[in-house]
Amino acid sequence: MQVFHGLEVVEGKLKNPAITIGNFDGVHRGHQALFQRVKHWAEQLNGQSAVMTFDPHPLQVLFPKKAPTFITSHSKKLDLIAACGIDATIVIPFDHQFSQMSAREFVEIVLVEKIGVKAIIVGHDYRFGHSREGNIAFLRQLGDQHGFKVDTVSGIKINDTVVSSTAIRHMIVNGDISKANKLLGRYFEVSGAVIAGRKRGITLGFPTANIRMPALTSPRTGVYAIEAEVDGKTYGGAANLGYNPTFGDTDLSLEAHLFDFNQDIYGKQITIRFIDRLRDELRFSGADELAVQIGKDVEAAKKILQNR
Repeated sequence: MQVFHGLEVVEGKLKNPAITIGNFDGVHRGHQALFQRVKHWAEQLNGQSAVMTFDPHPLQVLFPKKAPTFITSHSKKLDLIAACGIDATIVIPFDHQFSQMSAREFVEIVLVEKIGVKAIIVGHDYRFGHSREGNIAFLRQLGDQHGFKVDTVSGIKINDTVVSSTAIRHMIVNGDISKANKLLGRYFEVSGAVIAGRKRGITLGFPTANIRMPALTSPRTGVYAIEAEVDGKTYGGAANLGYNPTFGDTDLSLEAHLFDFNQDIYGKQITIRFIDRLRDELRFSGADELAVQIGKDVEAAKKILQNR
């Protein structure tokens, strides 16, 4: 997938582009359905499929206090878009000047002049331009004037829940990780460097990798069945996300015990995929009681991973 950072570098580079526009945090099943429609239009036009997104997120610029924590990092979002088979992504460096562009200017300067759009596919409630003044009807009117098609996609529902980034964030935060995974169409994951911990896991008989949590949406504290990817290989495991109340810790930590794994990975990047939530984080009377519970958690996690 080609990635164009800014409008200047994309001008004249795409053939008969069919495009969709949005933030696409999480690249969930709703986004994936939208991308499939974009690819269909690109095929019909003998052109290329394209996605336009923004970095930073518009809310981070305009209303930073209202900006959400994100499901995916910007780089991971681009990887996920590429995995959907999109030909090109255009990353707009969003700033206050760009936010002042009227709906007509956005269409005529950005979509028509710079990108040469031949079809635009958006959600049924899409709004655009300064103060969100543009709507679908106005977009169709400009499409008739400038010779591009406009198509809309309705929201995707799974088990009566409309798939949205907001809904998925709520599920992750509330610990409903299996529901969030269904809406994502994959496992929620975080990546970070393995850092030195307090080495309690070794003394308890369950050595752990301690991961520095990225600044993303964080699941509810507790114990999870997980998958971990290290150096391109995947391992099952169980992880505790929390504050270790048994030992009176105060810093949030993610400690992952990987099955059938015995390597020194300090400093390496590790990706943790949250499969299902096992229980709340609890305070135990001491190390012995905690070790017994960890043993039960490990067995429960193994069953979940075997029965997927």
